Amino acid sequence: MRMRIVDAFTEHPFAGNPAGVVLLDAFPEDGRLQDVALEINHAETAFAHPLPEGGDADWALRWFTPAAEVDMCGHATLATAHVLHTTGVHAGPVRFATRSGVLVATPADDGSITLDFPTAPLTSVDVPAALAGALGAEPLACLDTGPHVGDLLIELADEKTVRALRPDHRALAACSRRGVIATARAEDPARGYDFVSRCFFPNVGIDEDPVTGSAHTALAPYWSGRLGRTALTGLQASPRSGRVRTELIGDRTLLTGRAVTVIEGELLV
Repeated sequence: MRMRIVDAFTEHPFAGNPAGVVLLDAFPEDGRLQDVALEINHAETAFAHPLPEGGDADWALRWFTPAAEVDMCGHATLATAHVLHTTGVHAGPVRFATRSGVLVATPADDGSITLDFPTAPLTSVDVPAALAGALGAEPLACLDTGPHVGDLLIELADEKTVRALRPDHRALAACSRRGVIATARAEDPARGYDFVSRCFFPNVGIDEDPVTGSAHTALAPYWSGRLGRTALTGLQASPRSGRVRTELIGDRTLLTGRAVTVIEGELLV
């Protein structure tokens, strides 16, 4: 079992969001996949195997955190497409069969990859009573992001507030199914991004995710509605940091970024 570590949504190693990528001939039992994901111990590990020609998808794809399988993961999908493209295993657009339907990743000549994901449905909800205390900031708005993303999207007062967050992760776990996306408008759009975010997912074993593709399927429609543009750039202001270009097309969200392979290895047991 050959494994790779890929930094996604970045052009530089040791930035962006690291993901494990494991290409297989077929999926072993779920317990084996979970054990490998725990050993790799990144936010997500992607497992993929090729599908027969002539179907709706080219590869089957699953994502595991160190603690659980998840319905959707953008950065590990980007990392998998990067590995398939750079190793010559698959040329051109690749269609992945996933728990969130068929997701398409298209490489560009400049080295970037664009993911075609379903846009998260946003529904305004009441702010959970414990949320402000757990997050350490008062929400301006609170939205549910639907079944596949499973987070609360919280707008805060400004970029400085988002960057300064030091949440109580144990208390935050009781506020949503997966976690919380905290966001605010960019303080200075001249810096090359339109909004900032940070993502906390204690319910799947991730206190803070460095750069979250799936969260941007909710951030894109939210900020497009607020800013009046369908094409935006988000900065995820985690310690590793990363940028995601987004574009709304109907009920789909395009997520564009780059990736860098930093480690290759082989499982010996």
